Amino acid sequence: MDFKVRFATEEDLPDMLEHIQELAVYENEPDAVEVTIEELRRFGFGEHPLYKCFVAEVDSKVIGMALFYSRFSTWKGETVHLEDLIVTKPMRGKSIGKALFESVIMYAKTQKIKRVEWVVLDWNTNAIDFYEKYGAKVFKEWRTVQLDEEQINHFNFK
Repeated sequence: MDFKVRFATEEDLPDMLEHIQELAVYENEPDAVEVTIEELRRFGFGEHPLYKCFVAEVDSKVIGMALFYSRFSTWKGETVHLEDLIVTKPMRGKSIGKALFESVIMYAKTQKIKRVEWVVLDWNTNAIDFYEKYGAKVFKEWRTVQLDEEQINHFNFK
């Protein structure tokens, strides 16, 4: 199958949102997506973009995406956080995820970034196996910690 990977453009935003929603369904959180196309536009293509995104396409149709952004590590300096790597279900198993993942790694390499990191659900053994094939370390001792909007709004300052 012939596909190409390129940086996303504003024209890709509806497809990107569709992929994000597909991922939410896959991760058993079908109602969790709150982001809008306008927010994706403002935060990815505005004056100070907060993220970058590679898309994979076949015949001008987006079939996958890898959304990532810069973070700062007090130990390493600039790092890249891969927020989501998504390939639409009918296109999985065709090396599209591999190409998107490798595009993020190549971006980090060309930018001289010292770490790429991401989070993977413990039940997603296919993804864990995929990442481990690349030599990625899947830490068991680190836990993701979050406060959601309601918790932020009702935070109890001590």
